[in-house]
Parts: sequence; structure tokens; C-alpha cells
Amino acid sequence: MKQEYARKQPDVTAEYAQALVWEQHCCLPLDPHTRIDELWRYAEAGASFVSVNVGYAPHDIADTIRVLSAFRRHVLTNPDRYVMASSADDVRRAKATGRLAVAFDLEDANPLGGSIDTVQTYYDLGVRTMLLTYNQQNAAGSGCHDDSDGGLTGFGREVVAEMNRVGMVVDATHCSYRTSMDIFAASTAPVVLSHSATRAVHDHERNVWDDQIQACAATGGVIGINGVGIFLGDNDTSTEALLRHIDHAVDLVGWEHVGLGLDFCFAEDDLNEELAQNPDLFPPSYGQWDRIDFIGPERLPEIAAALTDRGHSSEAVRGILGENFLRLAQNVWR
Repeated sequence: MKQEYARKQPDVTAEYAQALVWEQHCCLPLDPHTRIDELWRYAEAGASFVSVNVGYAPHDIADTIRVLSAFRRHVLTNPDRYVMASSADDVRRAKATGRLAVAFDLEDANPLGGSIDTVQTYYDLGVRTMLLTYNQQNAAGSGCHDDSDGGLTGFGREVVAEMNRVGMVVDATHCSYRTSMDIFAASTAPVVLSHSATRAVHDHERNVWDDQIQACAATGGVIGINGVGIFLGDNDTSTEALLRHIDHAVDLVGWEHVGLGLDFCFAEDDLNEELAQNPDLFPPSYGQWDRIDFIGPERLPEIAAALTDRGHSSEAVRGILGENFLRLAQNVWR
């Protein structure tokens, strides 16, 4: 491996160094000129896989393809650093060779352009996960911040069926209560809540209720607990706040259905611009803080140690850190 790409090994236990650490969702600036090497911070923290968002509700096909193509090219032209994750075995290979496996995700069905035909195209380009709605209603269903909840639409059901067919993971994050429940019932493959927090621990509209978590787990799915301060508590990004949500989910459905989707945003200014430009997608409560805080990748070893300190078994810690999402990918990705 080229010297400039060598990992800076974090100060971790031998058990953490052996674990396969999986980040189910993070956000770079959605600009084709973005340098994606910020992702290497995950590798330096000991992670072997990261799913990177390449488009959400405001983006059409053209916008999304430009970003996706640029990010994809950077991954493919730096093989000493990255592995394009087409299969679960690719993630294992990245772990074995000290590289970072990368896949992409979409936050909303709008980048499909109203056609299920594009699901296969995005999958072929590396998109392995897509959520159906982002906060507000679209052609597929209702969002978590809608005043009325119409559930999953006929088009949304077609999208779920096509995602099942091609092997793309169906994601109910950001969806309304009824839409999420409809998704769990409609999908023939495991469904995820890729980057959510528990509403029983902190009552925010973006968080999910216990029965949503249970319905997700019943599909064979995984809930990835996010690291966004306003969803964990009163803009609380302490490890303790994150563990409260993890512990609640584990108590509810078992450690086999819990993982990490920190939803880390690499550019705070970019986030603030998104909030300002898309007020219809974000309620005023998102702007009550001077800044929204996030748990970054450098915290992963501390999270692992905290899970052990709280009495979770080694098997459970490995599952939460990554093996649960790896198992799901093995079962769903074609």
C-alpha cells in the first residue's frame, strides 16, 4: 500500500482492531467538485465500510448522477485507499487489506425521476441503500414532518418491489409513521432504519417509535443509531447520549438488530446552507441551535469501549459495530 495512504492507527484495544466497523450513512457536500478524501477519517478511526449520500429530495436525476459519478470515479481511481463495495465480500476484503469500502445511498425517491427503471441504474453505479421519503411528502409517500400521513403510495410500492428485485436495501428513515409501517409490510427483504434515533428516549419528530423499531427488526432489518445532537437530546453529542439510544434499541429488539448510522456531516457550512435553502424540508426547530453538533468518526473507538463497559458481550459489540449490517448486506445485495 502506498505510504501516503497508510492508516494512522487509533489507540484501540485488540478486540476493536479486529472488529469490522460499518458506518451506514454519512454526508459529504453534494457537489461533484467535492474532494472525498475526508472519508479517510473513518479508516483512520478503524472503520472498514462507509455509505455516502449522493442525493436527496431537492435533487433530480442530472444533479444526482453528476455527484455520484464524481464520487465513484475518485473511489475507483484510488484503489490503494478504497474498495468499491459491490458485495459483502468486498467489505471483508477492504478490512483484510487495510482499505475503506465505499457504497452510496440516496435520501429520497426524487432522484429516480418518477421512474422505477432508474433503480437498477443507480444500483449498478454503487447505490446500495435508498430511503423512500425525506421529511416531506413525495411521489412515494409521506415524510416524518408532514402534517398529514398518507402512507406509502402505489408508486412507492412499485419502488420497494423493484429495490427488492435488484438487491438495493430499502430504508424507512425520514419517513412518516404510516409510510414506514407500510414499507415494512410491503418489502420482501430486510428493511433498515439506517440513521435514526429512538423517540422513547428523546421525543423528536425525526426519531422512531418503539413499534417502528420492532417492525423493522421483524423484517430481519437493522436500526442504525445516528449521532446527531438534536435527535439524541438537546443537541447532545456525548457518548452517553448515543448509548442511551443504543441500549434502548437493544433492550427492545436485541443487539442483532442494532448498528451505527452516525449521519456525520463533514461540512457544517454546507448543512446550514441546506437548511436555509430548503425551509420546507426542515421545521423551525432545526434552527434553534447556533449549530447542529455531530458525533464524528474519531469517536468510534470510544463508542466501542463504552459498549463493553456497559456490559455488552463481545459478540454484541461486534454486531453493533458492523457485523449486523454486514449480515444484512450479505442477505440483500445481489
